[in-house]
Amino acid sequence: MLRQEIGSARDADGTSLPEKIWLKQQFSIGVNDVTRVLERMNPCTELERSAQLFPLRNTNNKAPSVKLQAVLVASDCNPRWLTKHLLSLASSRSVPLIFVRDNKHGSFRLGELVQLKTAIAIGIKVKDSSINKIIEEVVQSDRFEPPFDGKN
Repeated sequence: MLRQEIGSARDADGTSLPEKIWLKQQFSIGVNDVTRVLERMNPCTELERSAQLFPLRNTNNKAPSVKLQAVLVASDCNPRWLTKHLLSLASSRSVPLIFVRDNKHGSFRLGELVQLKTAIAIGIKVKDSSINKIIEEVVQSDRFEPPFDGKN
């Protein structure tokens, strides 16, 4: 479902950018890139978390250029220490983690989303796109159930 939404968002965008560049504008791809973006975001205070406000500006008065709405993490990552730090880092920035599980093939599923063989972590950048809307639905719901398409 998310893969279809990515395709339709790209079509609706109407940009002539190559697909790889467009994907990099929408997503932070890979554990290192996701970690880097999260580290550049300001930690949220308890008040901000409860009010669900954006973090305050940096001490150098520059807001981080990129914010993540959520992080998709493959639950089949081995060794686990590769993604262990993402839980506390994302939590301190009030960025939800969504674990992708598919019978030990979560990293393959994440890779398919961004035209790679595998991906361990993908950050969804804050934009005003249909991708952000579907991620918001997933985050707001207790348990996401994909719509029945009659193929199962």
